[in-house]
This record gives sequence, structure tokens and C-alpha cells, in this order.
Amino acid sequence: MRALSHPAAKPLAFGLCLLPAAWLFWAAATDQLGANPAEALIRSLGDWSLRALVLVLLITPLRVTAGWPQLARFRRMAGLFVFFYASLHWLSYAWFDMGFVWADIVADVPKRPFILVGTLAWLLLLALALTSFNRAIRTLGAARWQALHRAVYAVAVLAVLHFFWMRSGKQDFVDVAVYAVLLGSLLGWRARRRWMRHRAAALV
Repeated sequence: MRALSHPAAKPLAFGLCLLPAAWLFWAAATDQLGANPAEALIRSLGDWSLRALVLVLLITPLRVTAGWPQLARFRRMAGLFVFFYASLHWLSYAWFDMGFVWADIVADVPKRPFILVGTLAWLLLLALALTSFNRAIRTLGAARWQALHRAVYAVAVLAVLHFFWMRSGKQDFVDVAVYAVLLGSLLGWRARRRWMRHRAAALV
């Protein structure tokens, strides 16, 4: 798709990815997030973290099946937006729920399973964000870098588990099932593709 190679494509994609955060903070500032704005902000940022994760995992299947190699140039930016929204989500919890009292946060994280797995997912995303640049690839070497960045698959599993445990108190699993199916399908596509590669290599 020629439009994906246009110089304006990346700035436009960047602006579109930033819009949800801009709208949420504007809504919070103008008291448009309902009766419990803190909870609404935390949950909305969590939702956008999952949506961004689906988007970044969709890039490779779409690039391969649709024949759009230009999509590869958006993958790093999309991955960093996953980290951006997940960081805002975690910081909102630390601020609104815990008042940035770090001793309380450290004590709270291991006590609540959904906070624990969410924090583990964020720590993995932090490692991926810190090594997302060309210098990190050169320092680690391509093979090690690729192995490290496969941790995004663990992030997907932890994110769904985090969402499941968060919703378990209200017995509301519809959205959890949607994200589980989407992320499971995207991970399944990768597993099948890798298996087919190994099978083809074994037949040579």
C-alpha cells in the first residue's frame, strides 16, 4: 500500500495513537468521566493498553498476509505506545489508588494477584521499551534482541490474566473473552507460522 510509505504516514499514525490519551485527560480536566473519574481513567487507560497491544501484534500478520511490508516501519512506534498507555495506567493506579506512597505500593502489589501480574507485564514492557532502539540491537546482537522481544507474548498472556482477575469480582468477562480471543488468535498465528518454518526446514 503506497500510502504507508508516504512521509506523512508516521506523523499521522503518531497523532492518532496519541488521541485517546489527549481525550481522556481533557475529559478528566473537564469532569466528564462520570461519578468516579479516577476509576474511569485507570480502566480506560488499561483498555487502551490492551488495544495498543492488539495493534502491535496485528502488524506482522497483516504485513505478511496482505503483502504490506511498509507496515514494519510502524511496529516500533506501536510498541512504544503500548508501553506509554500501560505506564499511564500503572501510574494512575499509583496516584489515585495509592497516593504515590511507595511503601504502600510495594506492600500492595504482591497482595493482589491482578496488580502483581499487571506490574510484571509493565516491567517486561519497560525492558522492551529500553531496548527498542537501533543501538540496543547492535549491543545485544540481532538473535538476543529478537529473543528478548518475544517477551511481548508473555506480556499478552499477563495482560489478559490481569484483566480477567480485575473483572472477576464483578463476574463480567465479556470484554476479557474478546481480548483473549484476539490476542490468542494473533499468538496462535505466530506459533503456526513458526511450526511451518521448522517443518519446512526439516524437509530440506
